[in-house]
Amino acid sequence: MAQTNKVLVAAPPDGGWGWMIVAGCFIVTICTRAVTRCISIFFVEFQMHFAQDYSKTAWIHSLVDCTTMLCAPLGSFIGNRLSCRFAVILGGFMASTGLILSSFATSLENLYLSLGVLTGIGFALSYTPAIAMVGKYFCKRKSLAYGVAMSGSGIGTFILAPVVQHLIELYSWRGALLLLGGFVANLCVCGALMRPITLKEEQLSGMLSVDDENTYNKQQNDLNSKSASKPGQPIRTDCLNRCVFFKSLQEYSFFLMPDFMVLAVSILFLAYGCSVPFVYLVPYALNVGVSHQNSAFLMSILGVIGIVGNITFGWLTDRRCLKKYRYYCFLVAVGMDGLCCLLIPTLQSFPLLVPFSVLYGYFDGAYVALLPVVTSDIVGTQYLSSALGVVFFLHAIPYLISPPIAGWLVDRTGTYTAAFMLSGFSMIFSSVLLLCAALIKKCFRTRSGSYSTNSDPKLQIWTNTGEADYCVAADQEPKPV
Repeated sequence: MAQTNKVLVAAPPDGGWGWMIVAGCFIVTICTRAVTRCISIFFVEFQMHFAQDYSKTAWIHSLVDCTTMLCAPLGSFIGNRLSCRFAVILGGFMASTGLILSSFATSLENLYLSLGVLTGIGFALSYTPAIAMVGKYFCKRKSLAYGVAMSGSGIGTFILAPVVQHLIELYSWRGALLLLGGFVANLCVCGALMRPITLKEEQLSGMLSVDDENTYNKQQNDLNSKSASKPGQPIRTDCLNRCVFFKSLQEYSFFLMPDFMVLAVSILFLAYGCSVPFVYLVPYALNVGVSHQNSAFLMSILGVIGIVGNITFGWLTDRRCLKKYRYYCFLVAVGMDGLCCLLIPTLQSFPLLVPFSVLYGYFDGAYVALLPVVTSDIVGTQYLSSALGVVFFLHAIPYLISPPIAGWLVDRTGTYTAAFMLSGFSMIFSSVLLLCAALIKKCFRTRSGSYSTNSDPKLQIWTNTGEADYCVAADQEPKPV
């Protein structure tokens, strides 16, 4: 499977088999992110069956989410070293096995390992490589492709939530987990769709320099000739090991990009803020007197409107007038989500919470669709898989600690105001940090004049114009010679 021949193309096809990749990624998003959200439906069943308190039972959902993001670089590594197809299929097998084993659990500790760790690792191996494959097949319509692919989370949550609840009522939580494990096995089918592709820019960036390659070939020829004259002498592989080590370092050279480092720091605050409303919106609604049915309906609104945000923002930011400003659209979406969180404490009835769910769900879907696009614009297609692994890895710790911190604030203050305020300010700070970095970079370019046009190619890692400029240039018609 890892030896599959790759298709070499000059530019992303922006269609064709790429739409099958989008369809596969859409199903992967349903089987990973939507299923992760639906695990919270089992919360009461786990708590009643094992007779445990809230905090111990809540660790199951936290472990799934945290492990998925924490092991995202592992998914990128396997996808780069072997193939994205192999990584997705392996992840599907592990996730399905974890869910099936969870149906036979006899304690919460068993669920921590099978559902929290094993299933989480399987989701990580499938999620990151599938998202990276979309970026390799699309350039001009990248935002739209990611919008459609990432909308699987909202659609899956909207459909799977009532289905899972019905399965629990029919077959108990054990039967529901068993059937869910069979459903998640479809990740293996999605992995089969991930046809490997290599762009010429990736092939060139993955090669050694001409001097290094000539030196390596010369040393190999000398060693081969010596080994032919002396059969008992082993061939030295020092040069080959150095080349492999150099290539491994090159895959993560995007850490030298100031733009990526700023994005990484902002992701920490963004991940902390965005998870709190999904965990505490329903408890807050119940606390202010909203019925159980209407409180659950608020979550359905978040999921459905998130789909609209995924697709419409993806389509809009693919237009020529907005393509250069996708970075600013991303930070606007993050900032608006933060502003919505600041307003929650003033909304104390169902009619007032519905507009919040609409606005927050829309902008949440918008930034989720734009996050891979912005990452690709910063690091380029050749580093996208590794960079996405790092970006999702940075979500892990905030996802793990934000619900307990918010719960502690609720216990200490007796209200949800401090929890939502901290969440909102965290996302607003993330947006402001990105804006300040963009303004500083713009001022620096204005003062330095022709910095980006006359710089050494080796210094291009300090700019984020490569991928975006390539796509803009591709939109333009070729000029006659």
